[in-house]
Order: sequence, then structure tokens, then C-alpha cells
Amino acid sequence: MCSRRNSVSTIPTYCVSMLAQDAQQRPMALYSAGESTQWQRWLSSSVNRLESANLLRTLHPVSTTLSSVEVEISHVTLKEWHDSIADISGSEHLVSSQVSMRLKLFSLNDYMGLSQHPAICKAAAEAATHCGMGPRSSALVGGYTQMHQDLETSLATLKGTEDCLLFSSGFAANLAVVSALCQGPEAVIFSDELNHASIIDGCRLAIRSRGALQVYRHNDMAHLEQLLAACPSSKRKLVITDSLFSMDGDFADLPGLVRLRRQYGFALALDEAHATLVAGRAGGGAAEMFGVADQVDIHIGTLSKGFGSHGGFVAGSSILKSFLMNKGRSYVFSTALPLPAVAAAQAAIHVCHQEPERRRNLWERVQQLGDLLGVAVQSPVIPLVVGDEATALAASAQLLKKGFHVPAIRPPTVPKNTSRLRVSLSASHTAEDVRRLAEAIQDCNLHFLPMDQVLTSAATRALSSKKLSKL
Repeated sequence: MCSRRNSVSTIPTYCVSMLAQDAQQRPMALYSAGESTQWQRWLSSSVNRLESANLLRTLHPVSTTLSSVEVEISHVTLKEWHDSIADISGSEHLVSSQVSMRLKLFSLNDYMGLSQHPAICKAAAEAATHCGMGPRSSALVGGYTQMHQDLETSLATLKGTEDCLLFSSGFAANLAVVSALCQGPEAVIFSDELNHASIIDGCRLAIRSRGALQVYRHNDMAHLEQLLAACPSSKRKLVITDSLFSMDGDFADLPGLVRLRRQYGFALALDEAHATLVAGRAGGGAAEMFGVADQVDIHIGTLSKGFGSHGGFVAGSSILKSFLMNKGRSYVFSTALPLPAVAAAQAAIHVCHQEPERRRNLWERVQQLGDLLGVAVQSPVIPLVVGDEATALAASAQLLKKGFHVPAIRPPTVPKNTSRLRVSLSASHTAEDVRRLAEAIQDCNLHFLPMDQVLTSAATRALSSKKLSKL
């Protein structure tokens, strides 16, 4: 498969310095024609509009630690980060004499806490030492190895399917499934209105290939049934939904979807990005948890959340795999996953089987935070809806000052008047971590809107079916 390397080549420090210096001195091509170019004016105007609307996102570098839920951040970076939030929310700037501080992260998707697990790190390191990154080619050309095939077999076993296909990311997996399967006027997609952006982009591509789109109200089986009943039986129908919704923390109505599948004969695609390894007795996801895994035609997932690695996958029949590897453009034209990421994901499956207490610990932390805050919880994604943007941002800034990173989620990511703190929990969080977080949140004196009220209110719909159907 791959041979051991006797030595690892390194770039001398002085070469790194020269490369960095050269990069700083070399002008960007976009600016070479002068700052008054049409493109430069458009870029500046676009960024200024985002900034004026308080929607401009920035990056804040941190230093990793041996904990999957804790990082170290310099005071300079922390102050810039905090004050950028404070300026929008109208809260006070940060004043501190600390050189750096530890920041507890309640903002990640590393639900099982595996990104720093010794077995996962060892598997990735050994793969890098023995095989490097692996063949740098698309899988179809020459990048597919036995390690890739072994991981696909393990994922198919986890999902209870015939086969599996690896992708470069979960985004690429969703893009390929929807855009490749739903080409042509005989195809109709039925998509939950709160589905992930990757599903929405797949729908956009399908529409350009003459596929049709119907968007049903979030988790509203009655509305979905109306749309299905109005669709000619000759049409090839695909219903696709997130299994665990990343901003609302609720699960899809899988029993309801399976009932409609039996009645209307559509293919059911489930994006298990936030549920794989997290939900179900064996970590198979929400479909396993609800006992309907064998009724799901297409299981989509990512390796970057519960697995603590990187990549995506689609599990289903062998004929589905053959079709996607030939017609899924985000698969055909992407380089195969690096072998350290493949090895890490394989090790993650093994660790979750060997350490079932990790999943139990995660769900205990979920219940603990719900009890401490007095809010209903369904999953490790816990949205604390406060309503207006300023309140959410001020609370996020206050928590950051106390050493907790809990992001404020605002429109357009969520509907207007439903801005929230999005808490995501990990098996690596301790009971004391959660207790201290709850205490800090309570100090913010917030009033939380009930999620059932938020999700059922017609005023909070992100986009109407009419608007989405025209994407």
C-alpha cells in the first residue's frame, strides 16, 4: 500500500522566512491595475455594505492545546475579537493586563471530543509517517487506496448499508447527491426549509439542470404530504432533510417521513452531519435512534464533526455509489482525502465502539445544561433564542470576557427576531465546565424564547416556499 519513509524532509527555517517575506512583498494580482479598477470598487462596496449591516465576519487566530474544547488566545487577539462584538452591541470594551488566557469552547462541532483523542492522533501521525498524504489525485484517476476502501466499508457497516463513497467534505457530498440525482424535468426535490446551505446549493444546481424544487415548512409533515399529493406519480421524487438541524438543535420527524415514503414512494435522503456517532445506540445517527435506518435510501455525513477528522461520505446501495462516482461532479473533480484524515476517521469509529461512555457523557452534559438553564433540550446543539441581535451579541461578548466562546447567531443565518446564543456541547466538556458556563449565562440576565414557539411561528420562516422554489 505504502512504504515507510526513513526520514522526513523539512524546509529550513530560513527558507520559511524568505518565503513569508516574499509573499508579503509580492502585490496581489487583483490590485496590479490600480485601486480604482472596477473589481476593486465592487469589492470595497460589497465589504462596506456587510460592515454597515453588522454582517462582516473576521478571523481570530488561537493556539491549540491538548484539549479538544480549550484553546489559548493572546490578549491582543481577544481584545480585538471582544471589542468587534462590543462595537456592534454597544457594550463596553475589554480592559485587561493579561498576556494571554485560556478560552473554553462551546462553539465547536467536535461532539465526541475525538479531535485530540490519543488513538485518533496516533492513527493520523502513523499514516502521515508511513504514507505521507497519500496519492494526490482524484480517486478515479489514482488517488483511491486500500485505506479509503476500508473506511468506506466501515462507514457502510455503521450505517447498515450496502456500500459507501467518500467525499472531500460533507458539503461536497450533499452537492453531489442533489445535483446528480435530480437532473431533468422528471425529477422533483422536496426540501425542508431549514436545510443546510450545501443542500440548498445542490438544489440550485439541480434547477439549472431542469429539476424542480418544492420546499416544505420545517418538519411539517402535513405540508409535505400536500406537496407530494399534488406531484404527478410519474415524477422521480427525492425528499431530503437534515436529521439534526444545526441552528435549532431539533431532529427531523423521521417516523413521519418514513410513513410518507411508504405511501408516496419517494427516495429519502438524510444528512446526518450532526448526528453520526452522536445519536443511536451504536452511533449510527438519528435514523438508528428512531429505528428507521433501513427505511432511509441515502445516508449523507461528514467526518469533520463527531469523527474529529475531515471529509464527507454518502452511504447507500452499490448502484448509488457507482452513479455518484461517475456523475457527482464534486466527487469526480476533487482530490481524494489525505490518508491521515482517513486513518483518523477509521480510528474514530473504533474508539466510539470501545468507549461507549463518551456518548453517554455527552448526553449527560446536554441534560445537565438544560436543567441548569431551565430550557428544553433535544441534542448537543442548544439554541438560546433571545430575539434581537444586540442582546445576543452583548451576551456573547460578556461570555467571551469570562473565558467562554459561545457564538451569537444572527440574521441572515437565522430568521429575523430569532438571534441566539448557539451552545454546542462535547463529550470532552466536564460537569464543572457546564456548571460554570450555565452560571456565566445566568449572569447575563437573558430571557429565552421557547424553541417550539420559534419554530412554529409563521413570522420566523427564513424563506417562503414560493421564494425558495425559485432558487
